[in-house]
Amino acid sequence: MNIKSNDLIARATIVVLFSLLSINLFGEYLRTGHVTGLLLLVGESLVVVLTIVRRRAIAVDRSAAAAIMTTVSLVGPVLMRATSVPASVMSDQLTAIVSAVGLLVVVAGKMTLGRSFGVVPANRGVVVRGPYTLVRHPIYTGYLITHAAFLLAHPAPWNLSIVLIADTALIVRALMEERVLSADASYRQYCQRVGWHLVPGVF
Repeated sequence: MNIKSNDLIARATIVVLFSLLSINLFGEYLRTGHVTGLLLLVGESLVVVLTIVRRRAIAVDRSAAAAIMTTVSLVGPVLMRATSVPASVMSDQLTAIVSAVGLLVVVAGKMTLGRSFGVVPANRGVVVRGPYTLVRHPIYTGYLITHAAFLLAHPAPWNLSIVLIADTALIVRALMEERVLSADASYRQYCQRVGWHLVPGVF
């Protein structure tokens, strides 16, 4: 299978996953009026748009490990389910606020990345401005925040398991991206200026 076919399959997969997530979260909103899930959906919609318009990669990690980590981190959010169990930690208003913060981080990261956005670990151009002056993977930081907000809004063992597995894969995927990008001298210089992967002062 050639690179063009792989790219088309990847784009089609993103559209299908987004459609499944949309059905679940819109249904939950119609039943309950809770907006936390819709905020997660807004952030994921940008994945579809940017995947369609992204530029060709300079280098791509085509290893099985990269494929597995990417797949798990992408499929995970789709498998989360809205529950009828009331949030025991935070109200919908508070989880919506937390989710909105995560969404703002995601949107800022994706808009800054623009056509350099990709799904699998790859080099589509080094971006060093905006939120990328704080951490190397601001989009993933935003994802972690929105996933945590959704879990707080819908506390269930299933959702907790999905978040732990998917977000662990997301972190591994981030490190794999850095390994691909490290072949680029401009990225190595960038890493000397920005040392934090996801959370300033922590990791």
